[in-house]
Amino acid sequence: MNSIICPKCGEECEKLFGNVCRACFFNNFKLIELPLVQHLRVCSRCGAYYHKNHWEELGSLEDVVLKTVEDALFIHEMAENIELYLEPRKVTPYRFMVRARVEATVMGEAVYSEAEAETEVRVKREACDMCSREAGGYFEAIIQIRADGRYPTEDEKKRSTEIAWEVVRQMKKKGDRMAFVTHKLELKEGLDFYMGSMNASKHVCRQVSSELGGSFSESPSLVGMKDGKDVYRVTYSMRLPEFRPGDVVHFQKKVIEIKSSGKKINGLDLTNGGSRFIAKAEEFKGAEKLGRIEDATLAVLVSIEENAILVLDPETYETVAVRKPASFSAEAGSDIKVLKTSYGLFALPESNFKRERAEN
Repeated sequence: MNSIICPKCGEECEKLFGNVCRACFFNNFKLIELPLVQHLRVCSRCGAYYHKNHWEELGSLEDVVLKTVEDALFIHEMAENIELYLEPRKVTPYRFMVRARVEATVMGEAVYSEAEAETEVRVKREACDMCSREAGGYFEAIIQIRADGRYPTEDEKKRSTEIAWEVVRQMKKKGDRMAFVTHKLELKEGLDFYMGSMNASKHVCRQVSSELGGSFSESPSLVGMKDGKDVYRVTYSMRLPEFRPGDVVHFQKKVIEIKSSGKKINGLDLTNGGSRFIAKAEEFKGAEKLGRIEDATLAVLVSIEENAILVLDPETYETVAVRKPASFSAEAGSDIKVLKTSYGLFALPESNFKRERAEN
């Protein structure tokens, strides 16, 4: 095989690498390069780090340090089949030394190259944009949770608060860094949530209405200008339904036990033995609340007929005939649950018995 003279060192070689022999090529070849010192900005509150002109959350501080070194590491464009090894060493809580080692092939042949470099990463702790805004009381939207014709219950307030925090936590995981609750105001008539994100606010309202019923509307208001554009805040008016599951109401000559309440009212018609009842919420206006299903009391079952049962009125002890509920299986002489209202006495469906036994 004919030999080739290296134009740089004059040595004979079988092949040139970039117009020089293999030794000369790799003497001047830099597989990797790293800055001697790097500065890393980390939020002291949430742990996010500043990367490419914005804040993002990655993980532990060591993960962020390694990510910073990896982003700053220069690997020659001729390198192939690259294997990278990073070895961090914590010097102080805010100073790391990281050794980088790279193995690769160069020039598309089985020419193996290995290189090492070390860099110092200095951590600067500060407040990110999100935490600064949250601490400063920044908000883009207000959620006002109220109830039609009544005040929200303590359970509804508690669950609405839990939903708000759950949604904010999920939205943050998905990358919405402005998903936070700046302030919660508890009032007699309901709750006000001051939210950092309009998007998160809408998700909170959807989740509350899905679980507790009701509906919401949004009303934007102009608060100023930024970079030549109008800046708006949005008020989300969340209205919980007038009637809750467990309410007993009088509607269109029927006594209804509410099972769920939202855009549609679902319940049991106690005047018809507990048959299923469905109506649109807007059609339910003017219904009269009679009480709660928990107001039911025990009454003695005297006898059972085809479509009716005879019970002793729990207050007057008079024998009263009432409609026999569907799927009724109690025996004469036993105690059954009845609800006494201004529209008469009603025996509760079998489903209420099963629920109470399960709770006991």
